[in-house]
Amino acid sequence: MEKLNWQKSSYSGDAADCVEIAADGSLIHIRESDDPAIAITTTKAKLAAWLQGAKAGEFDHLTG
Repeated sequence: MEKLNWQKSSYSGDAADCVEIAADGSLIHIRESDDPAIAITTTKAKLAAWLQGAKAGEFDHLTG
């Protein structure tokens, strides 16, 4: 996974600890920048479903 093109949200600014994401074919890898050795992998379809739920507010109770 070291050769992946990791990117973070522009909303993270200069923060050293943020979530980064990279695509590898049909797979999506997600990691925390302050612990890059650990990453989770999912599919584009599963991430799209999760993002749709997040945009709809399904996970708002976790951040409040």
